[in-house]
Amino acid sequence: MYFDGYGYRGTSFEQRYQCFSASFIDKPHVETGDRIIMPPSALDRLASLQIDYPMLFEFRNDAVERVSHCGVLEFVAEEGMIYMPYWMMENMLLQEGDLVHVKNVTLPKGTYVKLQPHTKDFLDISNPKAILETTLRNFSCLTTGDSIMVAYNNKKYYIDIVETRPSNAISIIETDCEVDFAPPLDYKEPEKPVAPTKGKEQVAEAIEPEAEPKFVAFTGTGRRLDGKSSNYQPQPISSAARPSDVKQSGGSSSSSRYGHSQQSAGSSSVNGTRRSHGKLVFGQNAHRNPNENPKEASKESKQEQPGKEEPKFQAFSGKRYSLRG
Repeated sequence: MYFDGYGYRGTSFEQRYQCFSASFIDKPHVETGDRIIMPPSALDRLASLQIDYPMLFEFRNDAVERVSHCGVLEFVAEEGMIYMPYWMMENMLLQEGDLVHVKNVTLPKGTYVKLQPHTKDFLDISNPKAILETTLRNFSCLTTGDSIMVAYNNKKYYIDIVETRPSNAISIIETDCEVDFAPPLDYKEPEKPVAPTKGKEQVAEAIEPEAEPKFVAFTGTGRRLDGKSSNYQPQPISSAARPSDVKQSGGSSSSSRYGHSQQSAGSSSVNGTRRSHGKLVFGQNAHRNPNENPKEASKESKQEQPGKEEPKFQAFSGKRYSLRG
């Protein structure tokens, strides 16, 4: 399982190496992907095992129990050492020269990955999708919980791997993978504007109901027969002017069916004449009690107004005009 000198034992590839960042060798392009540089002896061992391609590895930091996955770029490192991108060492909490446990694995092809940028600046790129596709061509696998680095326009953008399917570690070599984005870590939702609160006086005015207008009957304009407008204005009807209902009793007189008994001629005045509610009377007998004898009524009227006689009603007493003028 472990190297004895630089020899390998066992039926699988599993070895410990000292790790160093890519700045120790003149290969800056290593920083743009997830591939490491291993010693030539590792290639001999992997070839003898007849493992599946592409070659993928699990490397572990046993000191902090961190696990990630990577591919291999070249086999030109010194024996007992490997070189990896510095952002991978940051993910694994590794220092220069720390020991790392490397083991070959086989990962399923990915179908879905969810990414979350650290800052909103990544979304300000003119075409972040195209930049991401170009960058991921240098990657061989993705692991849930890792933070990958995307370099663009002399600036580094870090992106978290939030979710991967169908497992927590997937291969993205020659596969169609759906990519989804989560809001950046420093993204803040805009605050909703608060509506100004109304004062107590404004609330009271809004709650106070409007006064109902009084009912006015026959509010139209009156016209006389000669074409001139009438100056008569009807008065509002008050609820107090309505007649109250009176219960009818058995054997009542004919006047009780109108809701009131007959009143005396001097109790109310309508153009100087008393009238009963609920009954219309036209002509000279408007003030007469229906139970009185016409002769007695005439006597009473003469006694009440001695010396004054009411003019008799004369029909068609107006002027006449000829069509000839």
